[in-house]
Amino acid sequence: MMLVVCAIGTAMSFTIPSLTTTNSYMSTPLSAFSPSTRVQRAAFQPKPKPRPLPLNEQNDPKENDKKFSMASLFGGASDAVPSLLRGAGVKQNLDPHPSQRPHISQLNLLDPQGDEALVKPLARQILKGEPLPMHPDVRSGVLENGLPYIILPNRNPPGRFEAHLQVFSGSADELEEQQGIAHLTEHVAYMGSRKRERLFGTGSQTNAYTDFHHTVFYAACPTTMPRQSNISMLPFALDALCDVMEARCESSRLEKERQAVLSEMTMVNTIEYRVECQILSTLHRENRLAKRFPIGKEVLINNWNTDNVKTWHRTHYRPDNVLLYVVGDIDPGVVVKEIENKFGHLTAEEQATQINPSVKPLASELATALVSSTVKGAQSWHYPPVIHDWCGPVPKELELKEKANDLAYDINLQGPWPLDEKVQFLETKELAPGKKIRPHIFRHGLLQAFSLHLFAKRPVEPIVDLPSFRKSLARRVALAALQIRMNVGGRSDDPPFQFVEFNQLDSAREGCAVCSLDLTSEPERWQEAIHASVKEIRKLGVHGVTQGEMERYVGAIMTDSAQLSAMGDRLSHGDQLAYLMETVANGHTFMSPENSYVVTEKALATLSLEEVNEAARELCSHIVSFNDECKPEEGPVIVIACSPDTTEASGASHVTEQSLVSCLRDACQGEVEPEEEVIVPHTLIDEGDLRQAMEENPAHWEAGKFTDGTPDTPADKFTRPFTLRRLNNGVRVGISQNKAESQRGYLRLVVPGGRDAEKKLGFKSGSMSVGARAMQEGGAFGKWSREQVELFCVDHLLQVEIQCNEEAIIIDFVFPTTNVGNTGFGEDAELGITGTEAVMQILREIIIGFKWEEDALGRSKSSFRSAHEGLQKNLEGMTTELIMETMTGQDERFLSIDVDTVNAVTLDDAKNAVMSQLSPSELEVSVVGDFDLPVVLEMLRYYIGTVPADTNSEYRTKIPDNIMEGTMPTLSLPGKRLDLELVDSDPRAVAYVAGSAPNLWGYLPDGSTLAERLLKEDKKASDYDKQRRSHPLFSNAVLSLISEITNRRLFSNVRERKQLTYDANFSLTGFERLKGGWFLVTVTASKEKAEAALEACKETIDALRTTSKISQDNIESAKRVVINRHEGELRTARYWAEMMSGLQQESIPLKGPLAITDFNAVVEAITTKDLQMSLSCFGFEESDLYTAIGQTVLPEGYVPPEDDIVPTAPMVGMQRGGALH
Repeated sequence: MMLVVCAIGTAMSFTIPSLTTTNSYMSTPLSAFSPSTRVQRAAFQPKPKPRPLPLNEQNDPKENDKKFSMASLFGGASDAVPSLLRGAGVKQNLDPHPSQRPHISQLNLLDPQGDEALVKPLARQILKGEPLPMHPDVRSGVLENGLPYIILPNRNPPGRFEAHLQVFSGSADELEEQQGIAHLTEHVAYMGSRKRERLFGTGSQTNAYTDFHHTVFYAACPTTMPRQSNISMLPFALDALCDVMEARCESSRLEKERQAVLSEMTMVNTIEYRVECQILSTLHRENRLAKRFPIGKEVLINNWNTDNVKTWHRTHYRPDNVLLYVVGDIDPGVVVKEIENKFGHLTAEEQATQINPSVKPLASELATALVSSTVKGAQSWHYPPVIHDWCGPVPKELELKEKANDLAYDINLQGPWPLDEKVQFLETKELAPGKKIRPHIFRHGLLQAFSLHLFAKRPVEPIVDLPSFRKSLARRVALAALQIRMNVGGRSDDPPFQFVEFNQLDSAREGCAVCSLDLTSEPERWQEAIHASVKEIRKLGVHGVTQGEMERYVGAIMTDSAQLSAMGDRLSHGDQLAYLMETVANGHTFMSPENSYVVTEKALATLSLEEVNEAARELCSHIVSFNDECKPEEGPVIVIACSPDTTEASGASHVTEQSLVSCLRDACQGEVEPEEEVIVPHTLIDEGDLRQAMEENPAHWEAGKFTDGTPDTPADKFTRPFTLRRLNNGVRVGISQNKAESQRGYLRLVVPGGRDAEKKLGFKSGSMSVGARAMQEGGAFGKWSREQVELFCVDHLLQVEIQCNEEAIIIDFVFPTTNVGNTGFGEDAELGITGTEAVMQILREIIIGFKWEEDALGRSKSSFRSAHEGLQKNLEGMTTELIMETMTGQDERFLSIDVDTVNAVTLDDAKNAVMSQLSPSELEVSVVGDFDLPVVLEMLRYYIGTVPADTNSEYRTKIPDNIMEGTMPTLSLPGKRLDLELVDSDPRAVAYVAGSAPNLWGYLPDGSTLAERLLKEDKKASDYDKQRRSHPLFSNAVLSLISEITNRRLFSNVRERKQLTYDANFSLTGFERLKGGWFLVTVTASKEKAEAALEACKETIDALRTTSKISQDNIESAKRVVINRHEGELRTARYWAEMMSGLQQESIPLKGPLAITDFNAVVEAITTKDLQMSLSCFGFEESDLYTAIGQTVLPEGYVPPEDDIVPTAPMVGMQRGGALH
């Protein structure tokens, strides 16, 4: 079951820290379930149904009657100006702005009435068939000063909206002496905004981020002021964004943000980050992206003054160079009025008056060059100003190198520049005559695996009409087929790669589509991994997909489209904005989900196998062409190999540019056979077998039972907001309907025990965790092979994740609730079973029919070995491991599993440990989704209720009385100071402060609770106080508020006041069954400031107890954050399943239905006295603290290399394929 979802258009991306200006004290929602693959929705967008708010009395009713949609920007009238050329604004008696140029943007790309000089042939000829329907609810326009806006009414979540201001200048627009100033200006502009501060305490979140191509500022707010529903928040949000356009560059703020940026530079410089630097600098070696990473140059950052920052700001923050998005529960007419009021006075000419005169000529030269000879000027103003080495045929309009060569300006930065590091320009080699390849090897001592990244850059093809839409669908089918082949079929008994993915994505941030092959393997098996993956790609390119694959993935696309259509206006504002921004940037048509569904069905009904296979040939052409018998592809293929830096210059693990190129060439030779069809079952369990199971083990419902004081729930009635019962075999069941995520469901199986039970039951160390991973890697049930079961999951769009933690084994399923695995269209359609029933079949087979296989155990052990070896080269990981070892007295429940322990686990060890936990009387199933409750309850009764009560009892040989009760080890006091050094060529440091804390429900290691301590200590407590503190959720609510307040204090003191770090974070372990826990403060800083940052964190938490106690403002602000986060998460099925898990478990006595139903009331009732007294339950005393500093040290005899491509980490916030978040 390792493959968890049909990878239709799967987005391959590297995650590295965002280059953001973050209010770290503002809470981040619980992390979403992240499957290894996900469905890309490209231009298929959901349709929000607007719910207009009442217009202000002064609004002109006629203004509301103007029907102005985004379609008008592609050929209709405008709200404000007759011409849609951005920048056509009010003229003043001032000199023109040096960087202002007429240009194509996505708001006028297809305007047939636009200026002939701007509407290029590429734009005119883009429509080749029936145009796709534009989303009817989008409203857009351009102010008289040239500032454009897009407004999208959206109702989820109700009572909230988001406003994003996108500045079309990023690090790629920087001049030689400005490297890093786009990012620093982002910090100064937003963090220095007084008007942004007005949003604090209102339940709003604000942030900003910088990338190659843009800088974005946003505010996510309630529509009205909390507790003052007559005051709109929209003016406050737009005020904050407009303040960015008129930023004050104060010396004090510049110094604070300078230190924050320098700290951020240190914080993100992990080995994963450095690998990404190498990849992107190699991929874009021919253009300015390779020399204009957002983090910039430290020497420049240290020396800029306010004039430098103001000059950058006034050059780029002008009305014609931004785009304002507003999405949410808003009235478009009201929003237009507010935009005019707030932004209408801005002019580019006024901004130009504050630009340093010495910079104006340089800025003007760059502006002229980027308009005339880059993809930014030729295709989309959203793109960076670059020229690419395309691989394959390209439109004549994008053959830009000749134009660039005619310019005196070095737009690609290929000449020697004073501030360049010593860069060895990469040589483009010939694999064979006419077959170009650009290889590069990156070696580093902190790498423990080999990775390969092979790229071809192609122009973005706008999806605007039926032919382009059909082509995009054909490409998705081909990519899905290949990814499934590699993930399912490629995972043999001994697969050569640990990870492999092939994909093509449109990237606005890079101004191109990137086709990529990414894989990782053990260092000595790199050649095997390349041969295996290249063979699969060639097979697809030469033979295409099979008829069965075609039917499978066409059905999956239709199911996905149907889900989006059903969501309607229930997609979140954030998701809508992400789709809208990327779609507009790449010139795709932004459709409503209903229209998208209709168009998808129309396109797929006639999509032929030949069209799909033609798309497959195009996708794979750059690799297929390396075969000696094939014609060469125009342009270079880029390949980067990353491997451990060893002392040996030979051997199986050593890779050179020559051996890499030779391996790729060899892998592309020889014949490849077409893919064989695999018989995939439509159902795993026959109806006859299910009826027999019911006859042998009749199932019925029993009452739900709880330990938080809630009365038993009836076995034959539905209750709200959830129904809680038990099956007669002992399985606890919670079920709830959630229509916020249409046609989707989430199921969580919790198996109490985990690593704690492993120790108590005497199983071999590591066997529970290794066994759970082996179950994830396996998947053979009954008469079905692993490959058949995994393809069954693919057909039914099931996502499965199995993990083991200290307290439990947790199995999560994400699934569609509609019929899936369907074939055909219209009257010829044949429906499969629902995704809900498919999940029930998988769940049943895991409990009673799972086949344990040696190859799955091998893959599991390999994964754990890699993780532990990686930990030894990770500064943060090693330092936290050192703290855990010291605090727990080497308690293996809380430590990583070392290689020797992993190697000692046998298949029987893993099987016995995991199966001993799968006893029906201990299991709890929580299922939430958009489904019919009676139908799903009946499924549960048949599939789970018929599991015999004594199932797996043979594995439970020794059961202690307290098996489900556990405690944390008692901390040895006084605390200790720890130090760790890691050999690394780059300077980094991280500091930690840790100590004892209650668990998630307030339990301390001695079995008492936080609430009990307060009741005992507060002799003057009123009856009302006693009642509040006796509520089961009281301690949980207190801990949530303390976390929020502590994070705010750390931000204010360590970052803002003392300027020692970019970010500091306070977190709790969050155990539910184990009594007791820890808090952990994490702070990154330069090596020089690490000690001071550590002391500042200690000072902050001490001040909470002593000199700066919690105030009423602190608690009110924290309450709004906690409640807003809770209410936002309630719209997701995952959150409901997480909350419901444990409601019927006796091992979590305070967790019951009241924890959900009374959440808001309990949080609102918490007082400052509650919080202040609760701090005594934390180990905040100086003598109780465990502290640690981990820092890097240079290797002995280290001499900095002179020939690295990028010797220093040049980049922050890069994620290939999408906007930064």
